[in-house]
Amino acid sequence: MDLILGIDPGSRATGFGLVAVDGTRFRCLGAGVLRTRAGWDLAERLHRIHEGLVEVIRRHRPTAAAVENVFQARNPRSALLLGHVRGVAILAAVREGIPVFEYTPTQVKQAVVGYGRAEKGQVQHMVRLLLNLERRPPQDAADALGVAVCHANFAAGPLARAAQQAGRAP
Repeated sequence: MDLILGIDPGSRATGFGLVAVDGTRFRCLGAGVLRTRAGWDLAERLHRIHEGLVEVIRRHRPTAAAVENVFQARNPRSALLLGHVRGVAILAAVREGIPVFEYTPTQVKQAVVGYGRAEKGQVQHMVRLLLNLERRPPQDAADALGVAVCHANFAAGPLARAAQQAGRAP
């Protein structure tokens, strides 16, 4: 059984979700949101996010981490901030010996909803259904769980088998 840590980076709220994968069965083992305060400087925010992710990784020992890749942002400053948070998230996983995989928001939505331009509410709803959750998780946690589900689909699905046959890992 694989345990995937999905990460949805954000400078004020970074979502994380743990999905256990056994064949084609997915099960949520936990999810949450690491929150920072607006008054904190960037270094404090990044430190809090890093420490929170390291704690999650050490507690659960996932076999892989999947991080949402930023492909566009409203403005250059937002893109730069998200890049810093992604770097901290990737560093936390790599330093703990966890391989990291990256997926675009379109890939995540396609894997979870079946439509690459799905709305966030649709992702929340499908994550709830796919993982048999009693209620919708918070948006950032649902996005992180969606990233983990996306990786599970890519890592164990037809795309992964095709990549392995072609000599490339997913």
